[in-house]
Amino acid sequence: MLRSILSCNHRCCPRQTHLKAYFSSTALTANDKPPSKHNDKINYNPDISFSTTVDPKHLKYPMLSSHDLESHRKPPTRVRMLVRDFIEDSLYNPHYGYFSKRATIFTAPPHCGGVEGGFDFNKYRDSAEFEVDVAKRYGEFGNGEEDGPGRQLWHTPTELFKPWYGQAIAQCLVSEYLLKYFPYEDFKVYELGAGNGTLALNILDFLKTHYPDVYDRTQYTIIEISEKLSRAQRHRLHQQGHSQVVDVVNQSVFQWQRKEHAPCYVVAAEVVDNFAHDVVRYDLKTLEAYQGVVAVDEVGDFVPFYTKISDPLIASYLALRRRLSLPIPLPRFLRSPTLRKLYASLPFAPNLSPPDYIPTRLLSLLKILRTHFPRHRLLLSDFSSLPDAVPGLNAPVVQTRVGTTMIPCGTIFVQQGWFDIMFPTDFTALREMYEFLLSQAGPDADEQDELSYARVSPLASSTSPLSLGADFFSSRARRSPLDGVTSASGLPVGERKSSVFSHAEYLETYADLEKTRLVNGENPMIGFYENVKVLF
Repeated sequence: MLRSILSCNHRCCPRQTHLKAYFSSTALTANDKPPSKHNDKINYNPDISFSTTVDPKHLKYPMLSSHDLESHRKPPTRVRMLVRDFIEDSLYNPHYGYFSKRATIFTAPPHCGGVEGGFDFNKYRDSAEFEVDVAKRYGEFGNGEEDGPGRQLWHTPTELFKPWYGQAIAQCLVSEYLLKYFPYEDFKVYELGAGNGTLALNILDFLKTHYPDVYDRTQYTIIEISEKLSRAQRHRLHQQGHSQVVDVVNQSVFQWQRKEHAPCYVVAAEVVDNFAHDVVRYDLKTLEAYQGVVAVDEVGDFVPFYTKISDPLIASYLALRRRLSLPIPLPRFLRSPTLRKLYASLPFAPNLSPPDYIPTRLLSLLKILRTHFPRHRLLLSDFSSLPDAVPGLNAPVVQTRVGTTMIPCGTIFVQQGWFDIMFPTDFTALREMYEFLLSQAGPDADEQDELSYARVSPLASSTSPLSLGADFFSSRARRSPLDGVTSASGLPVGERKSSVFSHAEYLETYADLEKTRLVNGENPMIGFYENVKVLF
């Protein structure tokens, strides 16, 4: 993030609901009766004074998903939903979602001395002078909305360093394609969430100029959830002469049904940070996991509470995490029974562990890639860490732009549609899960087995019937070959396994860094995004 322009002011969020958080030991449906007084209740709340019971009317609210809420034209009341559905509805609801209605993507000015409208980096003395120019460009966007905090403006490396950042991704993809598939297969690219269409435009322009033979065999598909952005992408790319090779599909990738049998590349650049997460907390006595649910009452206030794990996707993630022996999601002092007992005996101590934000929607994407893109290669770039996050493990930054200042908030439960909610990505865990899922040819594990396995203490042994394949942790750098798929030599050779690179390592390999080097030798394309990593 730009240091001077996007530095966060540590003030309170202007719209922060007074929260009451409850726990219920049983998962109830809309028709269930409220629990009797003897049922176990656990409350996790930072306030000293709080109620230990759930208002029965909140448990009677219907349980909805973000898909159910797509037809709502304003934020709902008198409903319950999982935390991931609340986040997804806040960001992507077609009528009031942050990205659907509020967010504006920063872009370099069309004429500022650079190539194709980008900044002319070679003219700046140092990064300070460059940041001043970017700040001026931010100011040109204005405050925008008068009925809310202000214009919700955000940027990506693709926009800030166009066209050079996009050309680096193009060089990466085309190098692998030329080595493995040209001229026997078409060059098929699927981009998830293309924003203004800048990355697609930079890639296609680069191919058309430097690799015309590859461009003639290119099929570039954009999968875009936003109707407004999909129209803009289609118009821009057609206007720039790429209509014959581009297909823009206005659809959520989580609803994708078409199967791509040919080799292809899937690009997710700065996309998964806005994928919805679930919240899990652990009972400090038993270490049983509980899923986060939020009720929205009649006046729109939020009432979070926790129930036993019942959601299949949450159970699948927790079971997979334990299966792979990934780091235990508990602070070190809570891993010791003695320290845990001592901690729980302290005055006003919570009886649930700190929130653990788990990337359940990212897991959904990995399963979709395995099922519908069996011969894909994934290029995914995003933030590996973020400042000013809300409390918790793998917690997000929740922020809104007020005037020209980005204001971080202390909770995820904020007015739907007005706040960006972005998560860091644990690339080590992502790679382990991704490679393991691709190694599994059969169907997913039985849902009941995963539910049972997910409820076990994370400190217990990971031995289970849901065991890893015998050769999953072998030293081989390649995946097992797909049935019926051979290499150009006619031999069944599996795909090279993915690797994780720092942003600098990736760009030093594929980018023309002289194009973004400043007079004093600094290179902002590398220096401004030290908290970004790349999976490829």
